[in-house]
Amino acid sequence: MAAKPIPPVPRATEAEHKILQALWRRGPATVREVWAELGRDVGYTTVLKLLQIMLAKKLVRRDDTPTSHIYAAAMTEAEMQAQMVDGLIDRVFGGSAGQLVLRALAAKPVSPHELQAIRQLIAQAESRPKKP
Repeated sequence: MAAKPIPPVPRATEAEHKILQALWRRGPATVREVWAELGRDVGYTTVLKLLQIMLAKKLVRRDDTPTSHIYAAAMTEAEMQAQMVDGLIDRVFGGSAGQLVLRALAAKPVSPHELQAIRQLIAQAESRPKKP
């Protein structure tokens, strides 16, 4: 039986991503709490409108039971990153995770801590059984 394909993650704009980061940091929150978490660099009504758009895009969930609507990220940051990377690998790198890694390492400086984590992932990949 073939694996069920993972649906693509809706693309978040830069402003929507900032809201997701606020929700990942703080957890479920009202519009006012998200607005405060963002440092009030953006208007309250803008945050409300963005959350409504994000709800339609299924980037957030909303609990309508309390008097104030409570919004929460629809998936964890790690889940969103994994789905986005899978899509990027398929669309841009022809399915090659290796090409993505090579391009990423060439594009930006990497800290010693990150290099150690990369080495551990390579060791794990080398020890996995090979696919036929």
